[in-house]
Amino acid sequence: MRYYVTLEGSEYVVDVTPGAGAAPKVTLGGKPVDLDVLPLGDSLLMRIDGKVVDLTVEGAPPELGLVAGGTRLYVRVESERMRAAQAAKRKGGGAGGEQVLKSPMPGRVLKVLVSEGDEVDRGTPLVVVEAMKMENELRAAGPAKVVKVLVKPGQTVEGGAKLVQLG
Repeated sequence: MRYYVTLEGSEYVVDVTPGAGAAPKVTLGGKPVDLDVLPLGDSLLMRIDGKVVDLTVEGAPPELGLVAGGTRLYVRVESERMRAAQAAKRKGGGAGGEQVLKSPMPGRVLKVLVSEGDEVDRGTPLVVVEAMKMENELRAAGPAKVVKVLVKPGQTVEGGAKLVQLG
């Protein structure tokens, strides 16, 4: 299965093929990656090309929050099937580029950094959500216009809660 992983504006192609044994074959950008994964409670213990990483994953695909080595990152992970379904939806007259920023985890809205009508670029901070005593700045995935702000500072939100509607 092929996955498209977008991290900090760069896209990476990851291919995962079931192996003859328990470990699948993984390539990143066409180059083989030695990978072992061990579920460990709410996180994953991973060995990637000999380096051990403790990884916590929050949210649901395609938008995920990751914590590795004390660093929080936000990634977009799409399978080939998800991409094909989105393309078919757009071709069939879907919602014309309308998007909704959702909270990747439960928390409390600390700041709303945009107003309705604002034009934003990729990477523009939109909302700050506090979760597990960490401030998480949620950013725009691409250029858009803020159609509606759906939350207020101080509001408690669940994971997947709609925060900002973009068009």
